[in-house]
Amino acid sequence: MEKFDSIVNLINGTLRDRILIYLLPFVGIIFTLYLLFPQIVRFPAAIKQTFGGLFDKEANAKRKAAGEISSFQALAVAIAAQVGTGNVAGVATAIMAGGPGAIFWMWAAALVGMATIFAEAVLAQKYRTKDKDGNLVGGPAYYLSQGFKNKGLGGLGKFLAAFFALAIVFALGFVGNMTQSNSIATVINNAFNIPLLVVGIAVAIFAGLVFIGGIKRIANFAEMVVPVMAIVYIGLAIIVMIKFRSQVGSVFSLIFSEAFKAKAVAGGAIGVTMKEAIRFGVSRGLFSNEAGMGSTPQAHATANVKHPAEQGLTGMIGVFIDTGLVCTATAVVVLITKAHEIGAAKGLDGALVTQEAFGIAFPGWGVQALAICLTFFAFTTVIGWYYFGETNIKYLFGENGLWPYRIIVIAFIIIGSLFKDIGLVWDIADMVNAIMVIPNLLGLLFLHKEVKGILKDYDKCKQLKEIKYVYEYE
Repeated sequence: MEKFDSIVNLINGTLRDRILIYLLPFVGIIFTLYLLFPQIVRFPAAIKQTFGGLFDKEANAKRKAAGEISSFQALAVAIAAQVGTGNVAGVATAIMAGGPGAIFWMWAAALVGMATIFAEAVLAQKYRTKDKDGNLVGGPAYYLSQGFKNKGLGGLGKFLAAFFALAIVFALGFVGNMTQSNSIATVINNAFNIPLLVVGIAVAIFAGLVFIGGIKRIANFAEMVVPVMAIVYIGLAIIVMIKFRSQVGSVFSLIFSEAFKAKAVAGGAIGVTMKEAIRFGVSRGLFSNEAGMGSTPQAHATANVKHPAEQGLTGMIGVFIDTGLVCTATAVVVLITKAHEIGAAKGLDGALVTQEAFGIAFPGWGVQALAICLTFFAFTTVIGWYYFGETNIKYLFGENGLWPYRIIVIAFIIIGSLFKDIGLVWDIADMVNAIMVIPNLLGLLFLHKEVKGILKDYDKCKQLKEIKYVYEYE
């Protein structure tokens, strides 16, 4: 087992820490420049596209009657998967390992990642299709197979699509959901002393009830839970900022100053501090908001919008909410309470550091409050990751593969809740997660001209005041 563990760590160290930490930002920078800074220039339009029709009762009623998934619902499913334990544990880990300056580089990674996710959502929309029940499906497996086929490379496209589909089913649907159920069971057990198995079975039952309803029930669930979940968590962070308002300015000043500090650490070479801040900030940021990883396009493909670029705009807001709001909320609470320093003295890491911060900010109930927040974060991630796997099960095996897939996911949820030490399982999930990114990034780079062409078409439609697009693969 030790040899297997060392092999997994070697692959993770090579792929995640030496390749993807540079390749993911590189792709983001390429799309940022190629699309002329869409995350900045088109941000107001993205806000309007995402939230503009949210309170239009007549339009929402027509959409529900027709059984359509709205742009916001698709975003809610994406955010359900994006906002998870990484936003609580990953941010604290980044601060502990890379210092407060890691948060600045987390923001930088999110900024370029917004351009990447724009491209992912656009391609997922263009190459989406319909299943036998008329539901929209799509994602990297679909744009890899069809996009490469259009360029005369159908064999390569099919291989990359199948490789990606198998990897995401295993990484997120099976092993990933195992780690999420473990996080839920652990924090609930610590906060309320409920047995791990009881928590695992309860999570499996509730998740199964959502799974069975398909994308429509998943979208309705996400639309209802995700906004409340995010608002409550960010609201608690705002209360902390008000409570410790005299320290807010110094916390943000510390983030910016430490991001570029080039002092030596423990007698090491000059620049080690900045290097570690960049490494952990970029790494945690990218693996939290999932830009470029190929996961959230499955959700964005389901939105019933008039033009692919519209969902591309909405996709950018998902990264902004995940990193710009939720991750920042965690960072502020940890830094303002100095929980990272206390945690280091106590030997704490990850979610326990954030739990320490909430305990300091809200004595008597903060630890329990974080346990509840983390439970919702992890549970919505289970729902989102399940659906991403379901989309690829349909691609690989059709509708016949759905029930075996659901049963296996539920089994993994229960098994995952029982582990006392799940470190190796997390490492395996990270490894397969990193492997699945490679074909997705190849597809994005190969199809970059199509993304630009769709964006130009959208601008032309706006000039003509008639937004429309022919979805040729439905």
